Formats: sequence, C-alpha cells, structure tokens
Amino acid sequence: MNQISPPDRFDSVWDAIADTTEEAANLRLLSELMDKMTALIDSKGGAQAEAVTRCGVTPPRMNDLFRGWLSRFSLDALVNIAAKLGQRVHVELEAA
Repeated sequence: MNQISPPDRFDSVWDAIADTTEEAANLRLLSELMDKMTALIDSKGGAQAEAVTRCGVTPPRMNDLFRGWLSRFSLDALVNIAAKLGQRVHVELEAA
C-alpha cells in the first residue's frame, strides 16, 4: 500500500492542519483577525458584557470569539463585529 507521507516540516501550524494552501490562508486570516479583536476588547477594560452589547452578539458567541473557535466564524462575521467595535479592517496582499 502506497501512502503519501506528510512533510517533516510545515511553514505554519495552519499549513499542518489544513488540507489545502487556500484553507490554510483562510484559517491564518481568521486567527489574526480574532486575535486583534480580542486584544482590542481586553484593552478597553475587559468588559466582555459591554462588548456583547456593542457587537450585538450573544454571550456564548462572544465566548466563542475569545476561545478562538475559528470554525464558528466567517470572515464576514468578523468584519461585521470589528465594524461594530468601531474598527475598519484593512487587507494587504504579499507574496507567499
């Protein structure tokens, strides 16, 4: 039986867990955006209850954000939450 063995080393954790480079790129972007938003909320005094109200999400949804559950968010949802926090998402492209 011929099995394809994975490479011994990956460029990132996203490359290791994703099936495609496209999926890895999406996970990387979701993760980065989630990290920035949770840091922003924490920097404002850590009142997650206030963030729930400002973002118009439920407490469990905010908890998902803080736990980093990427599979529960789309890029659209995260951009919308960022906008409700008074932030503008800026995208830059760079060579892979």
